[in-house]
Amino acid sequence: MFEERLYRHLDWFLFGAIVLLCGVGLLMIYSTTYDPIRDRVGREFYTQLSACGIGLIAMTLVLMIDYRTLSEYAPVFFVGVAVLLVYVLFFGVVAGGSRRWISLVVFNLQPSEFAKAALALLLATWFGQEKLLALRTGDLAVAGGLLLLPFLLIARQPDLGSAVTLLPVLGGIAYAAGLRMRLVGYAVLVCVLLAPVAWVYGLKDYQRSRVVTFLDPSQDARGAGYQQIQARITVGSGGLTGKGFLNGTQGQYKFLPVAHNDFVYSVLAEEHGFLGVLATLGLYLFVLLRSLEAARLARDRIGAYLVVGLVSCFAFQVIYNIAMSAGLAPVKGLTLPLMSYGGSSMIATLMSFGLILNVRMRRFAN
Repeated sequence: MFEERLYRHLDWFLFGAIVLLCGVGLLMIYSTTYDPIRDRVGREFYTQLSACGIGLIAMTLVLMIDYRTLSEYAPVFFVGVAVLLVYVLFFGVVAGGSRRWISLVVFNLQPSEFAKAALALLLATWFGQEKLLALRTGDLAVAGGLLLLPFLLIARQPDLGSAVTLLPVLGGIAYAAGLRMRLVGYAVLVCVLLAPVAWVYGLKDYQRSRVVTFLDPSQDARGAGYQQIQARITVGSGGLTGKGFLNGTQGQYKFLPVAHNDFVYSVLAEEHGFLGVLATLGLYLFVLLRSLEAARLARDRIGAYLVVGLVSCFAFQVIYNIAMSAGLAPVKGLTLPLMSYGGSSMIATLMSFGLILNVRMRRFAN
């Protein structure tokens, strides 16, 4: 009976916006994989549709358990994800030169997508302890050590893009916990000083190539710069109202590689124009602001930090993917959350929003 009363406080507006974004993503995947000659859509659409269903079930399961109870098992979840990441390095499925997935016969699971939520839950629990009334450098060092484990394991796959998405989780939670801006300045200075070393020893040839072609795509217009050039053309060709659903040329005729994945935003701009992009960005902004409100209304610090960490990661991915599609950032394999093709990404993202809805809903609980 109590649970029934509790679910009345579910944020249906946030839930509705999330479902709408999933729907827009499904339409774009349908469009980019549709074969007009055979009059049928690609299997990617059905895979994504299944992932949406599984993700909504996972979100429901997360909602059924108090986030404070989940926080008690945060170390277990974190270690479990770390074990899966180690397993991937030795027995994972290799595709595109990377070893990132675990074959489950029906679909491939990408553990790195779930590392974000596991890390957010662990860090929120750590910083939310009653004894940590003020953020100290030692506490931040412990948090950095916790982040380092999944970061290195994911980067080793190699998947530097997914590894980098863990940084906003720590940054957001630390800021909410009272991180001094002076420490942020020191961190930025260290990164600048280490940048030349990272360029020479930390990045692979294809990663350096992406940065160079970002600065001047015409240097390799048929190679590394091809995606960026085509993405710009696709975004610009939509105009004010777009060419219409299934009427795009760049996405429909495969001029834009992996349009259903990394560049789904570009296809949206081509088919639905500036107005369609504006409406979609409005939905994303609503989701972000509504989620941050959940952090403000949280009944304790663990809930507030958890929401901030998850929202920081989500916002980073949205901003980077859109900037990448518009040619404002180097091309990197970062999906647009809730819209890009990717079963693990969809399930993990919906689970994360289950945690956010959980925090807001249980502000009325004892």
